Amino acid sequence: MTLRADLAAIADAVPAGARVLDVGCGDGALLAALQRDKGVDGRGIELSGANVAAAVERGLSVVQGDADADLADYPSHAFDVAILSDTLQAMRSPETVLAELLRIARTAVISFPNFGHWRVRLSLLVGGRMPMTAALPVPWYATPNIHLCSIDDFRALAAKLDVTVEGATFLSRGRRLTWAENLRAEQAVFVLSRG
Repeated sequence: MTLRADLAAIADAVPAGARVLDVGCGDGALLAALQRDKGVDGRGIELSGANVAAAVERGLSVVQGDADADLADYPSHAFDVAILSDTLQAMRSPETVLAELLRIARTAVISFPNFGHWRVRLSLLVGGRMPMTAALPVPWYATPNIHLCSIDDFRALAAKLDVTVEGATFLSRGRRLTWAENLRAEQAVFVLSRG
């Protein structure tokens, strides 16, 4: 099974044999690929009961929980890598969630849609309407996104939290971009550590 481009970029950032917590793991596609291809010791937490059931059917260790509330229950330094894929923008408190991920794990890998993408800006400027893109495929009234951010907003939050950006991957229509092309990025994947 081929992973989506953002999940493949996340998988590239996870070392073989790592202890991994996938927060907002969905149906477990990424976690299953990491266990199969990299031999990770993986765990997941997911809000949707249907997704938890799908992940458990894959043979994964996934529990139902809310990242905004339940990360505090995990012990410090319990994992090598904590993953939050395409979920940060749906968190009630992104700042707290990032801090918790870096308390739980040595490294955090975060992906999110870039609301600073040129199509998003153009849609607002020309049409005066909230955009729909490949990374933002639903209308504004049906989206789970409550905290919209751009790549620069995320970098500023990382600096505020005194977090080190170890690396970043920028994606547009499934293609990886260079740092210089980040305004064209529909999605971003950041690798963070506590310096």
